[in-house]
Amino acid sequence: MAKHKIKVVELFAGVGGFRIGLEGASDAYETVWNNQWEPSTQHQDASLVYRARFGSKGHSNKDINAVQTSEIPDHDLLVGGFPCQDYSVAASLSRSGGIEGKKGVLWWQIYRILNEKGDKRPQYIFFENVDRLLNSPATQRGRDFAIILASLADLGYVVEWRIINAAEYGMPQRRRRTYIVGYQKSSVIAKKIERMEDWLEFDGVMAKAFEFRPKDNSVSEFDIVGSIQEVSAGFNKGKKESPFGNAGMMMDRHVYSVVAEAVYDGPRQTLGDNLIDENLVPEDFFIPEDELPKWEYEKGAKKIERVSKEGFKYTFSEGGMTFPDYLDQPSRTIITGEGGTAPSRFKHVVKTKSDRFRRLLPIELERLNMFPDNHTLHPEVSEGRRAFLMGNALVCGIVQEIGKSLYQFIYDEAAVSTKPIFTYRDARPMLDLGLFADEEKPLVVNRPKKQYTLDPAKHLLIGLVKKDNEKYFLTEEPTKVYYTGKTKTFPSTVAINKLYYFMPYIKGKGVRDLYLIRVARIGNKAEIHPESSDEEPRLVFELEFLESLPEYEMVSLTKYYYKDTLLGRVLTR
Repeated sequence: MAKHKIKVVELFAGVGGFRIGLEGASDAYETVWNNQWEPSTQHQDASLVYRARFGSKGHSNKDINAVQTSEIPDHDLLVGGFPCQDYSVAASLSRSGGIEGKKGVLWWQIYRILNEKGDKRPQYIFFENVDRLLNSPATQRGRDFAIILASLADLGYVVEWRIINAAEYGMPQRRRRTYIVGYQKSSVIAKKIERMEDWLEFDGVMAKAFEFRPKDNSVSEFDIVGSIQEVSAGFNKGKKESPFGNAGMMMDRHVYSVVAEAVYDGPRQTLGDNLIDENLVPEDFFIPEDELPKWEYEKGAKKIERVSKEGFKYTFSEGGMTFPDYLDQPSRTIITGEGGTAPSRFKHVVKTKSDRFRRLLPIELERLNMFPDNHTLHPEVSEGRRAFLMGNALVCGIVQEIGKSLYQFIYDEAAVSTKPIFTYRDARPMLDLGLFADEEKPLVVNRPKKQYTLDPAKHLLIGLVKKDNEKYFLTEEPTKVYYTGKTKTFPSTVAINKLYYFMPYIKGKGVRDLYLIRVARIGNKAEIHPESSDEEPRLVFELEFLESLPEYEMVSLTKYYYKDTLLGRVLTR
């Protein structure tokens, strides 16, 4: 059992993206109640998938408007990607109804729950929405976000936000979303805030999770004044631009924001890195040659004469889309209309090595959102609906990084998880998979490829893997945690600040797998194995897999079973 527990309630849960990301961040996150209800359909696909993967305990498949606050357990963290169709990028700006639209009003269900919880409301909140939220509605830029911030301030929360494009931080999809994190003023985190500008840019939860630099002369600072009704009626009225930058925070209704530019130099994933072998793709995902002209037309630039309802003639025009999609770049944003065989402007189409064109499989869409492979696989959920579910989902990697940062600020220690987001939670579902029926090996290999450049002049640490941990390092997962022996036996000649790469040494085999050291810290085995009671200090390396040598290479280690060398010396052996 984890030493700490953060009780989570997940609203608008979808297929569990928040849960996967948070559990991937730390074992401390425990979802005690969740709600998923899709009002537009009798067949509750997302709820079916959620229960199949996480169980029915604490699951509510009921309209949130009809859920009494008393039915929701007390909790520490409230999360949710509240529905956003009214100001979605799929809708034209002029038609955006904003927070007053039928989906926008679901914000008030979040407010109702927080308000009715009273002094038992959660210390922390974490929400996701479309990037357009900061500019909604078209007739009064920023009003919706001002209402949200003002209502949270009135409930005692300090709030920070960022618009994050997952691809700018090495993830495989260009998906821009607004992430909102809040802390009760009495909470451990809120008490650590000294100056808003320092917290936002350097010291805070979001800044530590996703580094950025503020654009010059982009500071916007102001107060949100008046009742919620007055904010709704008058905020930013008559102005053409929203006053909210894409990174900011609010305390006591005072807003400080900037325009953020992402800072990241780590490994990156592309669309091509996440595709399965062409030989495993079902025939109906390939586009017949006689259908290609229809796809080319949908993807191409157009100017079409149309007549409005009032009888006025106008020209509808749109630019061309990439066809086929680039394999050497992150994918375009997945939308809910991704499934089905009909030609579409927005569906992804890739060209295979055999020069055929095809659509993406559900498993590939899951990978682009960084879900475990086949997460949405269910006997009662069609492939088209699986695509729809991924169009509604978030990128789990973003939630994982913010979840780690949140944990670290609460407990002043590193977050540790035994379930990173790539963990395949149901290794062989007891279903007739059809496509995979004749395969001896599972299709799933949760090691997405990366784009990176190896630097042979950087320091490499080679460390022995003890016998009871060898299986862990032989499994194909893209992230690992390596615990050294006790610090008193770690060579004092190794300069920790110079280490960049790591290779695990398997006794009798040597080294093969190369990892990037993402974090080096002090820890102990008890943080991941509490039953061991082993709290002896050890060095801990949080690792990200890069590649493997063609075969194992033997190297010599010191008497303490380590070797500090340069990467180039191993690569040129």
